Amino acid sequence: MTGGAGFIGSTIIGKLIDRNIIVAYDNMARSTLKDLPDLLRHPNLTVIEGDVLDSERLSNAMNAADIVIHAAGIAGIDTVIKSPVSTMRVNMIGTANVLEAAHAHGVGDRVVDFSTSEVFGAMAFRSTETDATVAGSAGEARWTYAVSKLAGEHLAHAYFAQYGLPVVTVRPFNVYGPGQTGEGAIQTFVKRALRNETIHIDGDGAQIRAWCYIDDFVDCLMRCIEDPAAVGESFNIGNARAVITILGLAETVLRVTRSEADIVFDPPLSADIAIRVPSIEKALKVLGFKAKIDLEEGIRLTADYFRSQPGFFTARL
Repeated sequence: MTGGAGFIGSTIIGKLIDRNIIVAYDNMARSTLKDLPDLLRHPNLTVIEGDVLDSERLSNAMNAADIVIHAAGIAGIDTVIKSPVSTMRVNMIGTANVLEAAHAHGVGDRVVDFSTSEVFGAMAFRSTETDATVAGSAGEARWTYAVSKLAGEHLAHAYFAQYGLPVVTVRPFNVYGPGQTGEGAIQTFVKRALRNETIHIDGDGAQIRAWCYIDDFVDCLMRCIEDPAAVGESFNIGNARAVITILGLAETVLRVTRSEADIVFDPPLSADIAIRVPSIEKALKVLGFKAKIDLEEGIRLTADYFRSQPGFFTARL
């Protein structure tokens, strides 16, 4: 699993580790795994520090793998703005390295490639897997990320078409939950709310998102790995019922956590996504997947997790 030390990667590992031998390959730039000592000590887990741009090290780490989950990548608008070259290189060349190594090793069960919901552009309402993808204007930071992930997605399906590599592409729609690191809105809002620190919203807060709790996402991902009907397909993974504006999300977080934090509005960092809501009909029809955790329950579970972490209330964002 590339990106195995990250939020989603470590959650997947926790679900699979008792019944599988797992290699987590990660550069450790953003590690959730480091805070999970029981998982790190598990005899079925090997952690290899490495970069997906290091094709030789990556290929060696993949030796004898039956399943490859490619979750590594550069994401988050702050990071993309600061490092557009790294974003393109890691997300495109890194994905190419993963696919070539999987092909060379004859990976036969599944190769799951993480794309992004941002391939649908600024106006994505009930977007289906066959809707047109949007590149956006050249040089705009947000589309640097989207284009790099879309290129990887096209290449993954090319490996399926030309070599029969058992590829599945997943497009996550705003995944959140306990243990999340990085720039995700819910984890940032929840942490600030619990500490009664000011919550900052980029733009006017009218942006609309659908939020998917991590357990639901992992449930669908497991179906992508286990169901033969998933091979060669792309799937939107999200919760089309957990839809709210960014301002509404901040207000919900304050209410659920009983916080007295203030909300302020900052200038937008980049071209923003006005609406991002998936159609999950294909995942339901092909995989039998339907998200179960509603937004308020997910926020409550996320808040409970962060509240329980040692030193949480003495740390600052």
